[in-house]
Amino acid sequence: MQVQVVDYRAPDAAEKFTRSLHETGFGVLTHHPIRQALVEKIYADWLAFFDGEGKDAYAFAKETQDGWFSTEISETAKGARQKDIKEYFHVYPWGRIPPQLKGDALTYYREANALAEELLGWVERYTPPEIAAKYREPLSRMIQGSTKTLLRVLRYPPLTGLEPAGSLRAAAHGDINLLTILPAANEPGLQVLGKDGAWHDVPCDFGTLTINIGDMLQEASAGYYPSTQHRVVNPSGAGAKKSRVSLPLFLHPRDDVVLSDRYTADSYLNERLRELGVKA
Repeated sequence: MQVQVVDYRAPDAAEKFTRSLHETGFGVLTHHPIRQALVEKIYADWLAFFDGEGKDAYAFAKETQDGWFSTEISETAKGARQKDIKEYFHVYPWGRIPPQLKGDALTYYREANALAEELLGWVERYTPPEIAAKYREPLSRMIQGSTKTLLRVLRYPPLTGLEPAGSLRAAAHGDINLLTILPAANEPGLQVLGKDGAWHDVPCDFGTLTINIGDMLQEASAGYYPSTQHRVVNPSGAGAKKSRVSLPLFLHPRDDVVLSDRYTADSYLNERLRELGVKA
């Protein structure tokens, strides 16, 4: 399985990147406009937040799904028996954000969201006409006015050796949304499931940007763009004593967008949140 690494500046970047998404569900960009210095500062500042005591004041709200999700209540991947070994914070422009972290988080949110919109435009441009005819409205219009695009600040804590048997930092799963934008984490571990049934490491040199298809785009494209299963494996050796921080932005459509005969964006999202155990 070959996830394409594409230079964002190249004349044929949009075509090569979109082809990789169709063939593998993933694509990797180099020389993209997301500022690495901002990413690294966010990693450091939020790691300090997760290591501190103030996070309890931001415990997540079931109705709004913003705030801090502890390791005790974090997701259980669909079909998995154990919770993922992670904690995370959901950042929305309208949500609760620690004041000392808000400025950088919202700056990154705006910049990553703008790039995600551009990349969705690439996907729209290179979708074959017979597949585009299945979209109930243009992809670029699906995100207009959306309040659901989510920035998740993820921390995978150091392993203690007492984790339940079979648990992973992130068990195999597909994302819910249209596209996910993910700067390379500070530690490796991301793998994608190939058509050969084997797990493959995703190219993740520090400074690259990984993009993958979410379930909603798979649904809207009748499977042309696959929401490929991926996971974050547990490290061994010295890596097991380190925290891993990552910063995915999940690009979501408006609630009223019709994805298919089966789902609107809202009905799909609520079904998946119930499956993950974070919404009643």
